[in-house]
Amino acid sequence: MSYKNALHRIVIALGGNALGNNPIEQQEKVAIASKALVNLISQGNEIVISHGNGPQVGMINLAFEEASKTNEKVVPIELPECTAMSQGYIGYHLQKAIKKELFLQGMPWHVASVVTQVEVSKEDEAFKNPRKPIGSYYTKEEADKLMQENKDLVIKEDAGRGYRRMVPSPKPVDIVEKESIVNMLDNEFIVIACGGGGIPVIKEQSGDYVGTPAVIDKDYASAKLAETVDADYLFILTAVDRVSINWGKPNQQDIDTMSVEEAERYCEEGHFAPGSMLPKVRAAIEFVKSGTGRKAVIASLENAHLVMDGKSGTIITSN
Repeated sequence: MSYKNALHRIVIALGGNALGNNPIEQQEKVAIASKALVNLISQGNEIVISHGNGPQVGMINLAFEEASKTNEKVVPIELPECTAMSQGYIGYHLQKAIKKELFLQGMPWHVASVVTQVEVSKEDEAFKNPRKPIGSYYTKEEADKLMQENKDLVIKEDAGRGYRRMVPSPKPVDIVEKESIVNMLDNEFIVIACGGGGIPVIKEQSGDYVGTPAVIDKDYASAKLAETVDADYLFILTAVDRVSINWGKPNQQDIDTMSVEEAERYCEEGHFAPGSMLPKVRAAIEFVKSGTGRKAVIASLENAHLVMDGKSGTIITSN
């Protein structure tokens, strides 16, 4: 089976449960994830992979920040560069694991990661109210001192655990490397792109892209990636098999399929937690509404290969 004759083009957004908290744990977890991903290919599908980078980008940012305090040869590294670094090493681990699984199953395809810039608008309201916490915890005194030294920093209390730097979380507008990604897909590559939501960049009038310290939600970036490469499906893989309403209550109900209209109503009714399921459902809605015949799936990584048979996952459709 050639990629050129694929049944479906699927963008797969890997959740944090598919990645570890350190390089050793991550390699063990992506080895497991690669089997599920290659299972989807063996069914005749073409896949593009995106992933989160929550703990990884935080570790990179913190490492440079702490090292710079004691070693003058080390300087703090800004968030766009930290995101690029995380894309590189997570992509490296995914490439190795997927290539090994392809070899074991006798599949000939190539695997490559694209260090991906994602365009955001400087007019995005998120820039007026940075709310995404990153990096170290500080005392109030330390936070005040840092903000006096750098007027651009926003440091606020984070859930009673201390003070942390807050950065904006703008919506994705476009994928800068989209032509490269599509070209690779058309030439039998499994592409890993938009890691960690992508490197946030703003397009200047000159045509230059300038990195900005922000964090793009991984699921929204994956939806934009799926729209851009004209995917048939967006798979958002997480720790649960299906989306539920009335979660954790006696009347909890798992959902097999729901329309965009139903999904929007459940969001308005407050069924999904803002820090976990809500952005996944909203990203799924955005993708389905972006073109005719598009579907989104929220499912567990382990059972992703059962989705097409209706045995796992929640499918979101236009009607």
